[in-house]
Amino acid sequence: MQDALSRFPATRTAALERLQRFVPHAGRDYAARRNYDLGRDAHSGVSTLSPYLRARLITEAEVLETVLNRHSAAAAEKFIQEVFWRTYWKGWLEMRPAVWRQYQTALNRCLDDVQTQSGLRARWEAACKGETEIDCFNAWARELVETGYMHNHARMWFASIWIFTLRLPWELGADFFLRHLLDGDPASNTLGWRWVAGIQTPGKTYLARTSNISKYTEGRFAPKWQLAGEAIAVPGPPVPERQPLPDLAAPDASLRTGLILHEDDLSPGFLLDTGLAPVATAVVTTREKLSPLAVAPHVTAFATGAAADTLARFGARLGEVTEVEGTTQDVMAWAANAGLGQIVTPYAPVGPVADLLDTVAGAAGVPPLCQIRRDYDSAAWPHATHGFFRFKDKIPSLLGQMHGLNAAK
Repeated sequence: MQDALSRFPATRTAALERLQRFVPHAGRDYAARRNYDLGRDAHSGVSTLSPYLRARLITEAEVLETVLNRHSAAAAEKFIQEVFWRTYWKGWLEMRPAVWRQYQTALNRCLDDVQTQSGLRARWEAACKGETEIDCFNAWARELVETGYMHNHARMWFASIWIFTLRLPWELGADFFLRHLLDGDPASNTLGWRWVAGIQTPGKTYLARTSNISKYTEGRFAPKWQLAGEAIAVPGPPVPERQPLPDLAAPDASLRTGLILHEDDLSPGFLLDTGLAPVATAVVTTREKLSPLAVAPHVTAFATGAAADTLARFGARLGEVTEVEGTTQDVMAWAANAGLGQIVTPYAPVGPVADLLDTVAGAAGVPPLCQIRRDYDSAAWPHATHGFFRFKDKIPSLLGQMHGLNAAK
């Protein structure tokens, strides 16, 4: 655990320092070097900001604004697109939440199979421990378990080998990531694995090739004759019909207000700066619910550390602060004890926090719960209707809207 948190201190200060180090390289350097995985502690070609964006200790809009203050949109095009990939995945899943439930149901079936099929269990355990016959795969598995991070390009190779070479269910691989990644995100993770498997874009798979791995690891790895030679798409259930984003009720400034602070958005300034003055704040972390299995200690420690950092920065504006277990009953007890007339919280995208908030909102006797969605998300998510390349066409206008919103503040 300490190894992961020493690499990624769970503070906004650490996020800002990392951003400032990266910004000079966000243009041509990033475009040229972003695909190179040179090993742990050598990921200089990418920003490594994802754990902080996952918890929104720093926001996508902040990162984009900072980069565009140094580079033109054309020069930083590749990095800008990478930030918007995260946004696109979230919007796509937000309008198709049943895909997350499909994954969870299929994962539980796979875990049942692991218990009853000894061969599957042995292959799954070897993959998770990094004890296969494929050196690069083993190195990535160990890096993930020990540091909570894996280079984005390596994630694609790893997922492809997991599915097409080791012939393991993709859901077990997605779960392995969520149990260990500091940036493990239901949208990016689930949909990324579906894409590699040929489910997200039906029939389009990703095949890890020796030549590609050798090139982008600069010869560290060259798994000759060990990798699958083809990637036949994995069958998957039909994609559910797209749903509109939910309409959100505005909070009532006259009511006694409580704030739920959760690990999907730990920058509550956008709420507090509107005049919101909570009399009480509940701090809720739910990352242990990302998997039916035990989640790595560094994953939960990063979330609780990031929440503590937020309390240190905003504590004077949060009223009475209570750390609340992530259950409906505990949230209800907190709201009753604080005598709340309403609960306000940053919008939680599909995942464990959203599941908790849905059950809280539907429970009898709970005051009205108002989720507030950021302007950035409200502007971008509705465009995640099809594939990323159609979404990509909207990026210039989204950047313009973002600049206008920031200029108006």
